[in-house]
Amino acid sequence: MIRDRLRSRWAPNRTLRGRLTVGLVGILLLACALLGGVTALFLRSFLVRQLDGQLAAAGGRFSASLERGRLAPGGEDGDADNAVPGQSVGTIGVRLVGGRVSQAAIVADDGTNRPLVFPAGDTATLTALVPGAGPVTADLAAVGDYRVEAVAGRDGDIQVTGLPLHSVNQTLAQLAVIEAIVFGGLVVAGGVTTAVVVRRTLRPLERVSATALHVSELPLDDADTALPTSIAPAHPTSEVDQVSVAFDHMLEHVRSALWARDATEARLRQFVADASHELRTPLATIRAHAEYAVSADGPPSPPVSEALGRITTATDRMSRLVTDLLLLARLDAGRPLAREPVDLTRLVLDAVADARAAGPAHRWRLTLPEDLVTVPGDAERLHQVLANLLTNARTHTPPGTTVATTLSPGPAVVEVTIRDDGPGIPADLQEDLFDRFTRGDASRTREHGSTGLGLAIAHGIAAAHDGTLTVTSTPGQGAEFRLRLPAT
Repeated sequence: MIRDRLRSRWAPNRTLRGRLTVGLVGILLLACALLGGVTALFLRSFLVRQLDGQLAAAGGRFSASLERGRLAPGGEDGDADNAVPGQSVGTIGVRLVGGRVSQAAIVADDGTNRPLVFPAGDTATLTALVPGAGPVTADLAAVGDYRVEAVAGRDGDIQVTGLPLHSVNQTLAQLAVIEAIVFGGLVVAGGVTTAVVVRRTLRPLERVSATALHVSELPLDDADTALPTSIAPAHPTSEVDQVSVAFDHMLEHVRSALWARDATEARLRQFVADASHELRTPLATIRAHAEYAVSADGPPSPPVSEALGRITTATDRMSRLVTDLLLLARLDAGRPLAREPVDLTRLVLDAVADARAAGPAHRWRLTLPEDLVTVPGDAERLHQVLANLLTNARTHTPPGTTVATTLSPGPAVVEVTIRDDGPGIPADLQEDLFDRFTRGDASRTREHGSTGLGLAIAHGIAAAHDGTLTVTSTPGQGAEFRLRLPAT
């Protein structure tokens, strides 16, 4: 679940590697766009200045020649070749008189001039030019984009000369294509290089993340669980390496804490086992002496008899507690139980029969399959599990409660269900129900001699058989315990 949640968060557009790559590629793309734009602007400015220089050199000679009639459109002056010496192809000459176009011509591809007729919009654009103001850019519908300059004539007219911007625009278009190809290749190469460099740089972080995820899934409550070894480089040089070093220090602290905890628990288990073992002999001696005092030289007085009876009862209770603690210590130590075929049907039948005899005020129901059910395990311990569960149902429910026991075989798992219709288990108690010394009702359990270890022992025996013991309960609607054991 943790891994799936982390994978959903580590979407490609959310990872640090992805964001760094996208950010660096975006910066590279922006830099290429700015460089291309600035280059285009400077080149256009340079080419336009060249045109302006050509306009300044040409002056108004072309348009003035129209006024003098030497280069009349169509050769009306009798000049057969109608050539335009010194003017480049596309140059236009316009003579303005009284706010209107008096004469206009353009140098054609063959070097001769051709007459021009401007629409009203172009005429307005041309008449708005100020003589001596310098070259300006004009978009003329008749000929296209031009760089034009107006100068005052000697007889009150205005001479306009223009050079086409077609070559400038064509050069800029070619530059844009070249820049798109070059910068596109640079962006792709830069993106690939950035991705490789970022991935290699963040690889220690990926190791830290993978190791942290692995540690989060380890059963740290198991003393045999080993934490990963060092992941930090021998010579850390970057901040990422320092994160790996810090993570290694944290793992070392966790490892030390786990070792200390395991050592403490081992000492505690050994103490419980040793104390339980040592207490069995004095308890047996106390019980023997109490029984001897009761039977020696006639019956004792009532006060003495009552005191000896209490001593015997307390001794029995302490003996059961010592036995339970010793069994838990053995389970904690991981000592293997017996592994032999166990007739689970017979165990369930005997356990319910014992419970019926101990609690005649309850209603006991038993459901068994037609065929015998056999599981591998320790018969004595499995019987103890069933007995503890049935005793728990009897002592924690009022008289008249129905307790139903069902044995359900399966191909891989055998299930024993014990359900009662009693008051149920409080919700705040269910989480810790299988912990040691957990009691739902202290006065009730003490009255019946419970130590609070029965369910903990049952849970431990089930786990030692590679099985599980779970509980589901709704307050006021009873409780259900499910014991699942591997089938033969």
